[in-house]
Amino acid sequence: MRIALYQPDIPQNTGTILRLCACLDVEAHIIEPAGFPVSDRHFRRAGMDYLDQVRIVRHDSWSHFEQWRSHSGHRLVLFSTKGASPYLDYAFTANDILMFGRESAGVPDEVAAAADARVVIPIRKDLRSLNLAMSVAMALGEALRQTRS
Repeated sequence: MRIALYQPDIPQNTGTILRLCACLDVEAHIIEPAGFPVSDRHFRRAGMDYLDQVRIVRHDSWSHFEQWRSHSGHRLVLFSTKGASPYLDYAFTANDILMFGRESAGVPDEVAAAADARVVIPIRKDLRSLNLAMSVAMALGEALRQTRS
């Protein structure tokens, strides 16, 4: 199981997600450019001393990430407010990459089209979206529940 963040905007969210990945022993992929430098104090504060405990793989572009993914054979599961089916109905595998888009804009159509599946965390119709770090925690919790014995 892996988490991929597509061009994350908010350093506090990214730091929190990396801390989650460290605690749950999940590899994290960051597809750049990010909207902040990795030296950002908010990023470091949110990640605390856990940033040294997580395996972070940085990809300098979408095309480089996609090239790596196609060679490694991982299935890409995109979490999106425009997802086709609820994440609780999806059958995850240990080889999945759970991808999350930019807080401000999600992912471009090209990225969405490359996903093997597009899933959604259902929320109230009159609200826009969940916080990214909360979404990752919910998604990863369910995916690990399904795949780890």
